[in-house]
Amino acid sequence: MTKEEIRTMWEYTDSVKDHFLNPRNVGEVENPDGVGEVGSLACGDALKLTFKLDETGKIKDAKFKTFGCASAIATSSVLTEMIKGLTLEEAMNVTNKDIADYLGGLPEQKMHCSVMGREALEAAVENYKNGGKKKHEIERKVVCTCFGVTDKEIERVVLENNLTTVEEVTNYCKAGGGCGGCQAEIEKIIQKIQGDKIKEAPVLAPRHSGKLTNIQKMQLVQQTINEQIRPALRAHGGNIELIDIEGNKVTVAFRGMCAQCKLAEFTMKDVVEAKLREYVSEELFVEEDTDSANQPHNHRG
Repeated sequence: MTKEEIRTMWEYTDSVKDHFLNPRNVGEVENPDGVGEVGSLACGDALKLTFKLDETGKIKDAKFKTFGCASAIATSSVLTEMIKGLTLEEAMNVTNKDIADYLGGLPEQKMHCSVMGREALEAAVENYKNGGKKKHEIERKVVCTCFGVTDKEIERVVLENNLTTVEEVTNYCKAGGGCGGCQAEIEKIIQKIQGDKIKEAPVLAPRHSGKLTNIQKMQLVQQTINEQIRPALRAHGGNIELIDIEGNKVTVAFRGMCAQCKLAEFTMKDVVEAKLREYVSEELFVEEDTDSANQPHNHRG
């Protein structure tokens, strides 16, 4: 578990803590009837679910292996407990909301873990039905190329969880949490499904056309981090802290999962720097304060 998760452990229910610290059904079922693999190590979360049926067609055993945060472990543990004794048809009726409710709730930024569990179950059932001849394949058009999320997956989480903002969609399935290039398309999907129910998200003004004072620059940089950058990083266990601004150089430190991520350099250039240039000044460039990232700090996000 990361230092960020330890600091925010109070956000987790006792049930989440229990299933994280004492996960049930870890491993792989021997000679499984169904195998489902979803996620990617490169994206920070991966889950493998296996199950075995009894002679009546009910799930006799289910196990999981996951690479992810405390919520990923807890939701996977709970899911395997929930589906034991169910028929495949009954198991397929389990939603990500059912998984989160069973745990007494999850932080919004961790709801994507419950969605991943539901998707792993669907992949395993599909694998069983096709006789193990092929793996679960992405259906329809990929909207978020950073995390491989399709339009169908986005539509489903919007419908099932009554989501009305891009930030909420990112929390539930990670779509839009990488480079941000798909956010306009996600908004269109939300608009198509929710219509008038959409909440107006705070929108920053376009980049300042005149010369900024130091105070204006500091305020705009912090506002951009708070409204445009931090929500995307928090969606998969990370965070960012503004360390200093010197001329056009903005120094930041990554926290949580972002501090350990192999894609941190990509995130710094293609997300952080891109957003600051879009909303503050095209002359800005970003550097990471690695010394601060390795020191104890107080979270101010």
